[in-house]
Amino acid sequence: SSNETNCMIGYHSVSVIADALYKGISNFDKELAYRAMKISAATPAFGLMDFNNKHFLQVEDESESVSKTLEYGYDSWCVARTAAFLGRPNEERLFMKRSMAYINLFDRATGMMRPRRNGGWLKPFYPSEINNHYTEGNSWHYSFYAPHDIEGLISLHGGKSRFEKMLDTLFNTSQKTLGREQADVTGLIGQYAHGNEPSHHMAYLYNYVDKPEKTRAMLKKISREFYTNAPDGLIGNEDCGQMSAWYVLSSLGFYPVCPGKPEYDLGLPLFASAEIRMEGDKVFRIKASDGNANELTASVNGKVLKGKKLQHADITAGGTLLFTAGSEPEKNQSNKEELRPISYLPAPLIHSASRVFSKKMELRFSSVVPGEQIFFYSTDGTEPTRQSKRYIQPFTIDSNCTIRARAYSKADSSTVTSAGFFKLRHNYKINVLSKLNPQYTAEGAASLSDGIHGDTDWRKGDWLGCQGQDLVLVADLRQKKPVNLVKLNCLQDTRSWIVFPAKVDLYVSDDNVRYRLVATNVNTVPMSDYQVKTIQFPLQPTKPVKARYLKIVATGAGRLPEWHMGSGGESFIFADELEFR
Repeated sequence: SSNETNCMIGYHSVSVIADALYKGISNFDKELAYRAMKISAATPAFGLMDFNNKHFLQVEDESESVSKTLEYGYDSWCVARTAAFLGRPNEERLFMKRSMAYINLFDRATGMMRPRRNGGWLKPFYPSEINNHYTEGNSWHYSFYAPHDIEGLISLHGGKSRFEKMLDTLFNTSQKTLGREQADVTGLIGQYAHGNEPSHHMAYLYNYVDKPEKTRAMLKKISREFYTNAPDGLIGNEDCGQMSAWYVLSSLGFYPVCPGKPEYDLGLPLFASAEIRMEGDKVFRIKASDGNANELTASVNGKVLKGKKLQHADITAGGTLLFTAGSEPEKNQSNKEELRPISYLPAPLIHSASRVFSKKMELRFSSVVPGEQIFFYSTDGTEPTRQSKRYIQPFTIDSNCTIRARAYSKADSSTVTSAGFFKLRHNYKINVLSKLNPQYTAEGAASLSDGIHGDTDWRKGDWLGCQGQDLVLVADLRQKKPVNLVKLNCLQDTRSWIVFPAKVDLYVSDDNVRYRLVATNVNTVPMSDYQVKTIQFPLQPTKPVKARYLKIVATGAGRLPEWHMGSGGESFIFADELEFR
């Protein structure tokens, strides 16, 4: 309350401003508001600059990359709408292009919004997994989030029939959520989560595939089962009134699927009659002759509404919205949008087996969407142009490199996809004997020796993490070698239950069976230090040592103490680089 916690994403005040403009609220300094909108869109924080440059975020760019990409895309559309309102065509085109960001994350194979990592798709991928690539949710909760371009999203799926099947799967699947526990994900119908707001428009999407009866059936179920007259009558967090706002609007028979458009999608009225009183003594009445009918026809002042849309101007003018039992005329028509999204060429995908390799590795390019396009790329990190190397077929790399690729189609070009690849500097092998948390596996054991240090924003996925146990690593140096110094890089973020190990021990062996202890480093940073930081734990034998096998044991700190908000919970150990000298 009255504090910015920086836990939510997007800069959605722009949607309020754009919505106000298109609904006739203009008694404010529009130019000043527009300048503020552009400043918000260019804030150098939360991945916005990366988003502006390439129109999507990769896992390594920013945590919760999928949700931020999608919501920044919608916010960009709101800025474009405002630019159009004020007669700024060049800026309108700029922000409208950014608004097509969702296309860059659409995986045709699964029909889901999927995280991108190092140029390609994140693997493995489980649509129902709640993880750090989404904000308080999973791929199901965000894969229908393109409210400003639902028709475009339907096209990506291959048409209305396939999109309808995806919606049916969303609401009817028996698949359970995977990954971490998330208290916000409540009110589940299949994988639809009414208790968390990113899902709130989804029941209305059946209108866009000419199945308004399915919209009404789902609205009836949600309204009657998830809202009760009791102290705990809301199925999820109220979050500044959104849970109640959904119910109030939906119970009247309409809902704003896309703020910024002066229209509402029609649904199911829950009352025989209702009134909205406005300034100037105008009254908008809603009446339902039979709200339980399988088919409903809606009319305003006797004029039948087409396309399942109610215009905001119809409400402010006063009059009567009447729902009557009967067939619905011209269900497959929708009102023409005032701003149609422009054509968009997505950034290419760079496919690889891993970010790290030992000898050589094959790379392959593809597009998110089908169509005639060609790819040009560089291997030295420079900006690709039509004069760069043209991609013809998969190729191999055998050294460290930064690949940058761009797609071209006639006169159009995409943003640039970047991917970095690293050749292992050593031939030794590391095994992780502990059971890693499935969400914190990075590139596996290879990530311990790739020379890449994880970010303090551990949500990007560069760290190996285990919970409630010691982290045990065994390195095979392939032959007996002098061991002068070993370093293990660890992370502490106490607020997130990640703490430094109590101590780190180094054992050596010649046969991987009999080990002896040669060095110990006891942690001196208290768990109560809430500053997020990384430390290398050096392990230096007091006497000269030669060995083939090294065992590193990072002893966990145990359960969180009483003063911690997660008191009693098992702490995590997060490790990244393991260095040998």
